[in-house]
Amino acid sequence: MMDSRPARRYRFGVYEVNATTGELRRQGIRVKLNAQPFQVLCMLLERPGELLTREQISSELWPDGTFVDFDHGVNSAINRIREALRDTASNPRFVETLARRGYRFAAPVERIGDESSPSAAAELPSPEAVPLQSTPTLEANLIPSEPLIGESRFLASPADLPKIPRWVAQTLFILLQLMYVAFYIGALANLGEIEDLLSILPRAALVLNVLIVTAAILIPVRAFVVSAVAFRAPGVRSKFLKLWPGLLAFDELWALSPFLLLHHLNFGLALACIVLLVYSPFAQRALILMGAGQIEYKFSEKSSKTGE
Repeated sequence: MMDSRPARRYRFGVYEVNATTGELRRQGIRVKLNAQPFQVLCMLLERPGELLTREQISSELWPDGTFVDFDHGVNSAINRIREALRDTASNPRFVETLARRGYRFAAPVERIGDESSPSAAAELPSPEAVPLQSTPTLEANLIPSEPLIGESRFLASPADLPKIPRWVAQTLFILLQLMYVAFYIGALANLGEIEDLLSILPRAALVLNVLIVTAAILIPVRAFVVSAVAFRAPGVRSKFLKLWPGLLAFDELWALSPFLLLHHLNFGLALACIVLLVYSPFAQRALILMGAGQIEYKFSEKSSKTGE
């Protein structure tokens, strides 16, 4: 069994862990993390950069003689940790999965109050110490601010965004999706008027066909996104961030939709609406990162032991 006496406090990125009081804080604000996931996090922080097998986690959490679905329990604990750290399994900044082997903490960790290294960050082992199979480079794993899916230096990260109630982010996000659905349905319901408006263009038939096809594709896509966020489906954030680059292209195309209403709007008002719609995809992404659709897990030892 592993040593269950970790250093008193750890610091990594904008997070700090106090193993004595059982607290995880982000920029001084406490982040809720239940007992077993917190214990697993301390195990990872005690040996950053090293492989922690699923068997080692199971033996630490559930002594011999305990009847429990170990795989479900370990998966649940790791998922809770990633939710608390705003991390993803597909593009991890902190907790990295080593396929069929276990997990490791990929970011540098500073041990606070550890006499053996009072102020230095814990060193990661050499690549020979933990042979990997098709893992990213060590340099990439050391960057605490590694971007999420669809993120670049020009896009906001979770740390750049304000903290708002999840229901606010979720409500605003769903309203934006319903706005787009209204655009699609409205366009399909007024094809005759739109065809007449587009008749002055050199390839009016092609433009009309693109409008019809994209609207038909995006209606079910928006329905899926709304359902996933409304019911807080597991992994909804990572799923949306995978969809986001494609949605960005479609949304920027549909940002021109106010021009389809020139029979009812003047040019200046249509242009103002277009400018707002150009920003809408980035607003959706920000709302997802601020917690829209995110599950607030309530993890307990009882639930893990029953495998529920």
